[in-house]
Amino acid sequence: MVARDASAPPQNQRELTESWEARILAAGLPVAWTEAATPRPRISFGAPLPVGMAAHGELIDIVLVERWPTWRVREGLSGVLPAGWRLIDLGDVWLAGPPLAGRVAAADYRISLGPDAPDAPALASACETLVAASALPRERQKGDGMVRYDLRPLLVDVGVAAAGPPVVLRTRTRIHPELGSGRPEEIVAALADAAGVALEIGSIERERLVLADDLE
Repeated sequence: MVARDASAPPQNQRELTESWEARILAAGLPVAWTEAATPRPRISFGAPLPVGMAAHGELIDIVLVERWPTWRVREGLSGVLPAGWRLIDLGDVWLAGPPLAGRVAAADYRISLGPDAPDAPALASACETLVAASALPRERQKGDGMVRYDLRPLLVDVGVAAAGPPVVLRTRTRIHPELGSGRPEEIVAALADAAGVALEIGSIERERLVLADDLE
């Protein structure tokens, strides 16, 4: 498990993957390689992380060809992680288990709202409206056009975590292989509609990724 500061260099997912691959190789870990035409280190991420977003519990699988104790892996990674990243925890994973990306089912986000947000009770009522709704029709930009979708299956929960200022929301959104991922900014937009006010986002942090077993 790793964390990223908001001050980390902005990188898209491809750039981030290449950065981690280079750092893990620099650490001297006996990493396994894929059997593709252009082999790459066998490193996989739990879910794409939006550019510039701070994160506190990201999951990365690294497949090694030798069994190293966790202290040795930690020692190898110490001082070579990409800028703005830090190591939180290490653990063994069953090699015959499903891929990491297929095990990640949801993500927890902490959202700080702007100074003009309504008071916490009004927002708490709007949160209850969203959770109780049977459907939340929304539109999302896709390419040059807009597509309609239902946000409700992608929302697990949302509530007020701190009355502030600033008011802080905490939401859990689902990551689904067919429906896609619930985005925290879409939750805020739906919440603004439910509350009948404009809501400005101050910052968003991804607190952790949730595995399917934990979600159940």
